[in-house]
Amino acid sequence: MAILHVEEIRDMTPAEREEELEELETELLNQKSVLAAGGAPENPGRIGELGRTVARIKTIQREEGDLDDEVEATAE
Repeated sequence: MAILHVEEIRDMTPAEREEELEELETELLNQKSVLAAGGAPENPGRIGELGRTVARIKTIQREEGDLDDEVEATAE
């Protein structure tokens, strides 16, 4: 899965962003579990890149107002 730039994320529909976010979070979780189990990830820098991309998507979702009401309620 490629790391996305801001322009690419903004060009996506809200549904596409949500789908991409789920895939990236799953990959990030898998990479972190390999690290926690004492293994060496194939590309250690990928963990940071995944985290930053997840943050980018969430930021754009918040800016454009396409977060679920449930998430906004827990943030308060």
